[in-house]
Amino acid sequence: MNTATLAYRDEYFTSQDGLKLHYRDYGDRLANTLPVICLPGLTRNARDFEDLAEKLAETRRVICFELRGRGESQYDEDMNNYQPPVYVRDVLALMAAANVHKAVFIGTSLGGLLTMALGPTRPGAVAGAVLNDIGPEIDPKGLARIASYVGKMGPPATWEEAVTQLKSANDGVYPEFTDDDWLQMARRTFDQDDRGAPAPAYDPKIGDAMRKGGAAAGDPWALFQSLGQIPTLVIRGAISDILSDETVQKMSAVHGKLETLTVPGVGHVPLLEREPSLAAIAAFLAARDAENRH
Repeated sequence: MNTATLAYRDEYFTSQDGLKLHYRDYGDRLANTLPVICLPGLTRNARDFEDLAEKLAETRRVICFELRGRGESQYDEDMNNYQPPVYVRDVLALMAAANVHKAVFIGTSLGGLLTMALGPTRPGAVAGAVLNDIGPEIDPKGLARIASYVGKMGPPATWEEAVTQLKSANDGVYPEFTDDDWLQMARRTFDQDDRGAPAPAYDPKIGDAMRKGGAAAGDPWALFQSLGQIPTLVIRGAISDILSDETVQKMSAVHGKLETLTVPGVGHVPLLEREPSLAAIAAFLAARDAENRH
């Protein structure tokens, strides 16, 4: 439900295999600025980007997509469709539905992997890429941490219990979070049922699909190198257990237009609406706009 402060339009389209998928559409089409498409993490939804989208929408159109099985997008009866090649097709269908031919993509975690996969799939569609705490190599420790809880936690009875679940799942990720920060994350992670209690905002089968493994979108390093001539910003949490500093250094060695930012005191993933990430994204977008005008 829109509120007075969230100036977006709820839009829906149908995927190639018949699912009803949702995105939030902020801002307006402007000739002098590139649109932005935000792609969320594994179990996340459009709410993760709401503060960032509001800020960016002052100067451009911003689309925040909810992958199948998340948020207001329809759940898939076949858990084998919860895998990157299917998500990439959904992103391409989103672009067609939203009439966007070229955009800057901001991808958090899984969303960053999908951004990498778009390079060879739709040449010219990616004007710039922001990869939030993700790269072609994923630290096994972080992957194991995520696999240990995704889809396994029962629905919390209260918002206090929802916060407790999040603190357990994200142990050590946000050491400086306040109680208000944790509650905000809970409100972004869970829906609210008719009784006012938190309800899961993603299909638990996503966790089963992750643990089972499945088709990849391609060789991760080859996909990353496909962005080699596309301006790319990598944002890494300094205490991330998903993206290591060593991997970022390898990425810099093979990418000709890579910018990097390490956010202190944060793990997986940095909140993009906060500094220094927000300033880095704003500068990155301004540079892409200038390139696009020439």
